[in-house]
Amino acid sequence: MRWDFSAIMVLFVVISGVIWALDAWLFAPRRKLALGNGPGSVTGATEGSQQRSSTPLIVEYAKSFFPVFLLVLLLRSFLVEPFRIPSNSMMPTLLTGDFIVVNKFSYGVRLPVLEKKIIEIGHPQRGDVIVFRYPKDPATPFIKRVVGLPGDTIGYREKTLYINGEPAAQREIGIYQGSGSGTGMTGSSRRTEDLGEIQHDILVYNRRSSAGRGEWVVPPGHYFVLGDNRDNSRDSRFWGFVPDENLIGRAFGIWMHWDGWHGIRTERIFQGID
Repeated sequence: MRWDFSAIMVLFVVISGVIWALDAWLFAPRRKLALGNGPGSVTGATEGSQQRSSTPLIVEYAKSFFPVFLLVLLLRSFLVEPFRIPSNSMMPTLLTGDFIVVNKFSYGVRLPVLEKKIIEIGHPQRGDVIVFRYPKDPATPFIKRVVGLPGDTIGYREKTLYINGEPAAQREIGIYQGSGSGTGMTGSSRRTEDLGEIQHDILVYNRRSSAGRGEWVVPPGHYFVLGDNRDNSRDSRFWGFVPDENLIGRAFGIWMHWDGWHGIRTERIFQGID
């Protein structure tokens, strides 16, 4: 079992819940009897205060924190989860220092820790920006864009993506001017790529040879993903496909941005992710 945040929250929920339940079933009735509050007795304000004061501190903490732990676990396991972008691989869509939120139920409801899907809801679509557990190190979350669905033939050569033999159309926008942690990407070519229903921006570095050239057939239950910063991304071109069981969710918004170079960038707060 991986000791990630979900596993720790499950542990906290279990421990606090067990302490609370054992006290309610076994020890609290004994304390009532010891205070003369047995069956048929009348509880006065003073006696009630004595009963509360006799409750062990660990039980008070368990009763207080159990609902908090449970709520956090439910929210992060089944609804939304925050992540921070640590690299430039998804520029210009996402920048280093973006804090994003991920929809956890877009691709099915999964049990926390076990990650077993119990309710089928949907599947990644071409163009989705997804967070997943890196196949070579499942403890590490990655974020990339889905370009290949099960059964697709994906090609990449001369900085152009091919889907089932057809090139994904690109339109030149101009020269990218980076800032903060992305200053090193200044001079890259910024282009709009057409994935059918999704059009999004990518970066390519014209003075660098095309990285990750090849052709791949996506197996059933797997997805082919690329970073939008095509010449600065380690993605499916290098380590293979993302299996369905590694999916965490779909990234849908930026709720904050903090870059050590420029601090908080307010213009990125509450932006959607295309």
